Amino acid sequence: MPPTRHGAVVRRACKRLQTRDDDNACKLRPVWLFDLDNTLHNASARIFPEINRLMTDYIARRLGVSREAADALRQQLWLRYGATLLGLVRLHGVDEAEFLRETHALDDIGALVVPGRGLATALRRLPGRKIVFTNGPAAYARQLLFHLGIDRHVDRCVAVEQMRLHGRLRPKPSRAMLRAFIARERLDPRRCVLVEDSAPNLVAARSLGVGTVLMTAHLPSVKRRRINWAKLKIHDLAILQRRISHFL
Repeated sequence: MPPTRHGAVVRRACKRLQTRDDDNACKLRPVWLFDLDNTLHNASARIFPEINRLMTDYIARRLGVSREAADALRQQLWLRYGATLLGLVRLHGVDEAEFLRETHALDDIGALVVPGRGLATALRRLPGRKIVFTNGPAAYARQLLFHLGIDRHVDRCVAVEQMRLHGRLRPKPSRAMLRAFIARERLDPRRCVLVEDSAPNLVAARSLGVGTVLMTAHLPSVKRRRINWAKLKIHDLAILQRRISHFL
């Protein structure tokens, strides 16, 4: 074989081997599924009170009930379904897009954001894919990621509009939705890690073999509680890099 042709064959073979090695390395890297509210920022401080007010106003107006009754219903549906929207859609035929648009119409969201300490640095240093996995609407999530200064450190954002199964809305903590997402993206659940502040969401993920991390920074009541549905309990995202061996 002429030297030039032999060299070309060797280069192609090396490229195939390198591609295979890169693919294998990617498969071994963790895939982080980050909740947004009260995980990547303190939503309870300013944003949740505003969203809760808007939701209560919407329910009162849409169903023709008092604000007191609307507020009680909002909380009941959240506890029962994991998302107020899901309960309103199933029980009252509420339009999803209208609800999300009107209940997340925050005039100056930048002024309401309370980011976690060292958030951008922690995400930048963390190896693996980073996917935001939120029950919030896409437009709201995009605004938050921008104002938190982490949009460039996130590979993808999966918002509530995308959480569907057979065309029907199935937000967290739906185990079936999460299983379908993992299968559709061809992910190994053993390489996925869900970082959350919600116990039902973590329980669902753990049952599928997904790694689980409880964020306690904005949940003081669970900081000292013993739990068995999260492999790791943290109050700061920077801890993930130091404890990543738990998930490799």
